[in-house]
Amino acid sequence: MIVTLTVNPSLDRTVELAQPLERGEVQRVAASTEEPGGKGVNVTRALAASGVDSIAVLPGRADDPLVVALHAAQLPVAVVPIAGRLRSNLTLTEPDGTTTKLNEPGPVLSADEQAALVDEVVRRSADATWLVLAGSLTPDLAADFYVRVVRAVRAAGLDCRIAVDTSGAPLAALVDSGADVDLIKPNGEELAELVGVPDADVDALEADHERVAGLAAGLAPRGIRSALVTLGAAGAVLVTGEGAWFAPAPRIVPRSTVGAGDSSLAGFLLAVTEGAGPDRALAQAVAHGAAAASLPGSAVPSRELADASALTATPIRDVVVPTPL
Repeated sequence: MIVTLTVNPSLDRTVELAQPLERGEVQRVAASTEEPGGKGVNVTRALAASGVDSIAVLPGRADDPLVVALHAAQLPVAVVPIAGRLRSNLTLTEPDGTTTKLNEPGPVLSADEQAALVDEVVRRSADATWLVLAGSLTPDLAADFYVRVVRAVRAAGLDCRIAVDTSGAPLAALVDSGADVDLIKPNGEELAELVGVPDADVDALEADHERVAGLAAGLAPRGIRSALVTLGAAGAVLVTGEGAWFAPAPRIVPRSTVGAGDSSLAGFLLAVTEGAGPDRALAQAVAHGAAAASLPGSAVPSRELADASALTATPIRDVVVPTPL
């Protein structure tokens, strides 16, 4: 069982434009979809689509449209009651795959609601192989909320592995805390922000997988055991205590990048759960991410659509990975 936590889930509406976006103009919509989302929810959706047992923990009201949609989709969920309404997000996708996201901030969670959410995660993680903490936090939550969750799980004596996919202040707080985390999954931009690479250098960084691996390896003294860094159309890098690998992405016709990173993480966890080594797990992560980007809206790929057999992950020889990463 893989448990995911989505603190700030959303009902995601994706609008596909027939032409490039023209600000201030009236344009026709080629298609639109609406899916329950949020990073952890998307990971559970992708895992379930590939036949892996997973449950999504999230806050919400029983009558919230997002919760209703999750139940209608028959996705395994554990909903912690809150007073507020969950957010709705809007994504615009252009014919060349360019994606523009408009995200609402999300509800305010009371101290009791926060505590209940942490307690539910600990309870659900008792029999889990992995716990995934994913996505942004609601505006009222302290940046170290994920640190709080990790410490609660470890204090309960649970031995599930923990993966975290977040960014900005929550990711920095997690790394700075020295919390016991098995995997982080930043993209290139998020890794750059974490380690202080200037914005102007991000494109060059994402094109240099050896540099990406070196920066990820440098997080080892801060308590991170492994890092899966997704690089969009370039592929992905994996750094663990065993070494570092790079897998290029296959050529696709992009339709929407919404949820592609979440699918990459799901593909990685799928492969690891089934006993794959680091190189094949990385290849599966890239295959899942590419398959998701080729689908409309926030659709997630099944195992059959994410065939990694033709993908090769090659070792990055010049990267020294210190303990514990």
